[in-house]
Amino acid sequence: MKNLVAGEFKDASNGAVIEVYNPATNELLDTVPNATAEDVDACVKKAVEAQKAWAKVPLHERGRIIEKFADLVEENAEDLATLLCKETGKPIREARAEIGNTRTFAYGYVEKAKHMYGNVIPAGTEAGQEKTIQITQQEPLGVVACIIPFNFPCDLFGQKVPSALVMGNAVIVKPSSTNPLTLHKYCELLKIAGIPDGVINILSGSGEICGNALSAHPGVHLISLTGSTKVGMETMKTASQNLSHVMLELGGNDAFLFLEDGDMDKAIEETVWGRLYNTGQVCCASKRFLIHNSRKQEFIDKMKAKIASMKVGNPLDPETEIGCLISEKAAIGVEQQVNDTVAQGATIVCGGRRNGAFYEPTILDNVTKDMEVAKDMEIFGPVIPVIGFDTVEEAIEIANQSNYGLCGCVFTEDMKMAFKVCNALECGGAVINGASFYRAAEMPFGGWKHSGIGNEGISTTLKEMSRTKTIVLKNILD
Repeated sequence: MKNLVAGEFKDASNGAVIEVYNPATNELLDTVPNATAEDVDACVKKAVEAQKAWAKVPLHERGRIIEKFADLVEENAEDLATLLCKETGKPIREARAEIGNTRTFAYGYVEKAKHMYGNVIPAGTEAGQEKTIQITQQEPLGVVACIIPFNFPCDLFGQKVPSALVMGNAVIVKPSSTNPLTLHKYCELLKIAGIPDGVINILSGSGEICGNALSAHPGVHLISLTGSTKVGMETMKTASQNLSHVMLELGGNDAFLFLEDGDMDKAIEETVWGRLYNTGQVCCASKRFLIHNSRKQEFIDKMKAKIASMKVGNPLDPETEIGCLISEKAAIGVEQQVNDTVAQGATIVCGGRRNGAFYEPTILDNVTKDMEVAKDMEIFGPVIPVIGFDTVEEAIEIANQSNYGLCGCVFTEDMKMAFKVCNALECGGAVINGASFYRAAEMPFGGWKHSGIGNEGISTTLKEMSRTKTIVLKNILD
């Protein structure tokens, strides 16, 4: 595949490529260009030029093109899901679900944009303004760089790209170097749907060169990045040199609090969903399992039995429930984190073995609140560290000791207590009787502390993708 720049499919200016492999089989799937800083500069300049005309296209027409794109994704859903499964290693059932979400995002953002009416500040709201009316409206930012990670590329494309386009911005997509192929197809479908040349672009390349060049470019007006906290901090520092806007959805180490009266069967079900989905490679997955000591062994025993019943295998097999990680390198990283935690005193209940990019679902017992995994060690894999507690106050203290603050959850039948815990958790989202892995299309999703800046979701993103102008009708009234 080639990069899409101003309507043309191009190689990198130096001819360099990135090889894309199936992590489950090591099969070479394709190559993509490895864009240079010069390629970024040329692309941004074309996008700046194209955006001016796109901003003048009526909103209903921009929306119609975006909806047509969503229809094309739906028509090609099985091919896209198969490609996503192959390049990512996630089970085909999960890939199909992710592709299926695109229509919800595209149509949702278009509908929301049609109902952003602005505000009228009436005359006389303050002394001296009796004859003046003020009207607000949203206008495009300009060029938006969408830096998208490997774990949910199509979902995050759906959050970032339609919202930017419908508000009249031009977009440059920077996909993960590990699995960029499906997003290249998505950008091609946007072109087919009728997005003008230069308004939708995609540049594959390394984060160090391509990503940094986008963040540093004065022609890029917003960097919308989902990724690690380290990369987010570096991006913010770079973007600040041009006062460019940033939206940052970063790492997490979400706490899962199970109180003494919680529904254990529901907790097991939600742990499967909230920790093992996408083989644990989820930013808002529950990653620290704080279980009341009176129920801790019950949780471990039932979770161990559940894991034993789940099928791990070829992601293309419809029966597979757990696939592989994005790469063998990622699996080695998870393996090392587990080994480090065991060296600190934790014990492996089940799992703990790696085979290439596959890492077995693993339960760790005897995890204490002073261990790294109980604080800021984010394990991006299918690992369930269990921490016992005796009081709710102790659990809240452990949950809040992390520098991360993406999401959290609590299991209890006492709704008064549930709200007490949710209000005490230092995070951007709190779920009652469900895992922290919850992200509806409409909700404002974003983290506190080192988990990010800004909120992403149909209810909030369009403001982030635009700027506010106030038109003043001074002395318009008699």
